[in-house]
This record gives sequence, C-alpha cells and structure tokens, in this order.
Amino acid sequence: MPDDDPTANPDGPTPRSAATRPRLDIEHLFGDQRPFSQCHATTLVALEGGGLLAAWFAGTREGHDDVAIWAARRNPAPTEAGGGSFLNTRWSEPTRIAKVSDEPHWNPVLFALSPGGRDLVLHFKVGRRIRRWTTWSQRSRDGGQTWQEARPLVPGDRGGRGAVRNKPIRLASGDWLAGASIERWRRWDAFFDRSASGEEDWTATQLVEIDRREFVGKGLIQPTLWESRPGCVHALFRSTDGRVHRADSNDDGLTWSRAYAIALPNNNSGLDLARLPDGTLALACNPVQGNWAARTPLCVLLSRDNGQSWPGQIDVETAPGEFSYPAIIAHGNDLALSYTWNRRRIAFVHIPHAQIASR
Repeated sequence: MPDDDPTANPDGPTPRSAATRPRLDIEHLFGDQRPFSQCHATTLVALEGGGLLAAWFAGTREGHDDVAIWAARRNPAPTEAGGGSFLNTRWSEPTRIAKVSDEPHWNPVLFALSPGGRDLVLHFKVGRRIRRWTTWSQRSRDGGQTWQEARPLVPGDRGGRGAVRNKPIRLASGDWLAGASIERWRRWDAFFDRSASGEEDWTATQLVEIDRREFVGKGLIQPTLWESRPGCVHALFRSTDGRVHRADSNDDGLTWSRAYAIALPNNNSGLDLARLPDGTLALACNPVQGNWAARTPLCVLLSRDNGQSWPGQIDVETAPGEFSYPAIIAHGNDLALSYTWNRRRIAFVHIPHAQIASR
C-alpha cells in the first residue's frame, strides 16, 4: 500500500505528502571508473565501532568466468557522543576478496559471528550452472581487512548449501540459521541450513512444502529470516507465483509450515528483511507482481505486527531501470540498505529512525 494513501494508518495521523518528506541520500560505492563492467547481488554487514562492509559479485557480466567477489568498506569516524559512525566517511575503493577458480562466482553473503563485527564469515557460490553450484566459505578475524583461504562449506556439495543470498540469523538458542535453495531446470525448492557455530557442521532441513497444484511457476528460492520470539522463526521467499510467500517454524527452525502466499507482490527477484530493536520489520523489495517483472521501484515496506500487514512504505528508487537484490540490516535503530543500481554500480542508503517512525 502506498505510504501517501490515507487508509494506510486510519487510526493515526495522516501521512505527510511526498513533497514534504525528507529525501533519501542515495550514494554510489564507486563510479564509472571501476575495475569491472557489471556488478550485482550485494551483501552488507556492520563492523566494529560503527563501520560497514559491503560485498558483491562483479566481472564482464553475470555468469562469465571472470566474475569474482568484490568488497568495499566504510570506516567509522568518532562522534561527539562517543563511539563512531559511518555517516561522515566515504567508501573505500573496491577490492577483490575471493576468486577460487576460473568459474563464475555468485551471491556473496556476509555475517558477523559475534557482536562487534570483527569476526566475519563470507559465503559465496561457484559454478557455471546454478544446479551444480558449490558453496565456499572464508573467514576474517579483523573486520574484513584480511581474509583466510576459502574452503568448501560442505565437502561434496552440489547445488548450494548455507546462505544462498540473504544473511543468516543467530537464534535466541545460539544456533545459526541460513536461508538456502536449489534451482533445478524445472523446479525450485527452498530449505534451511543450521549450524551451532556458524562456521562448520551445517545441517539441512527438509525442503519447504508448497501446494504445487495451485502454485504458478518453478517455485520458491532465497529465503529471508527473522525470529519474533525465542524459537519462533519466520521466512519470506522470492517466488515465481507473483506473490511473496511465507513459512513459519515454532521449533527453532527445525521444521516448517507449508509456504503460503501473503498480500505482497513479488517480481521473482530478491528481497531481504531486517528486524529493528522495537520489533518493526523492514522488507526491501520490488513490490511488483509478475514472474520476471520489472525490478523497479525499489521500496522498503514496514510491518509492526510481525508481518501480518505492511502499511508503511519508503520509496528508495522509482525511476525506470533495474534497482534490485537489496541487502538490508538494522544499524542501531536505523536501517542500512545496499542494492544493485542498473548492474553498473552498487548503491547505498542510510534510513534514520525518525524516517522509519514517520511511516
């Protein structure tokens, strides 16, 4: 629902018109003088002291053998209140951080093993055919300044294990849960991988059920996750059915409900979700219905009832083009968002809490 619709919050104040709302400050991590032709599929993680690290895959074009994993960092600057913030600093030059073979690399996923953002893990896929992907993992113990040698996440894997596109979450139990999926020629399936350490010992769940008698297209992939209370975990999925689908678990992500459609459109493109400290859910997506529909606009949809409704909307990009595969994280009470900008750049937006609360 558009955020300037007076029915969006009938019990509250009428939202301000678009003309009176503060504009988002959209930044590009690099310009046209970049060491690759195309880039896509960003990921984002908070670093020690208030900084950020972003990664993406880039090369001649998606699927080319020269595609590698690249990254840029944004170091914090001291603030008057103490601590640090990235708000008054710039992104570093892009640096290649992973290239394990002469095959194309895909879908980097960054996450921090512990609070503070020094002990990082990177998952990424390698292979010329998606159904034959292998998942690789590498670790940094200094906030992404240096990286250990990459290794296969699950030896012998084919098709992809671990995080397929969106960040894993650490559950209240201490275990890690990652959204995973398999893309075969005629069928897509989603599942979850869990680990006690976040490094090794990943164990896959059963595939998430969908009613294929009613479902349109190949299936669901690329889950994004949140935990509403200890043991209660939820996932939203990219879909070929034209609608976002959801599944729920009441046992720490061990077993899952059948996936069901919710009242949000999906264009069969990536989406990502962050849960703020006050429980607000922020879903970054292209709210467009249709299999392989347009990847614009790019919006952040807001829910304050655990995803039952999504009345708040922040428009990030509305022009023609491709603004896709967002990565969104909570940064204190604010949001940090990165995304593909027409395959030529990676864009970044900081959304302050005041702007979130006004929706």
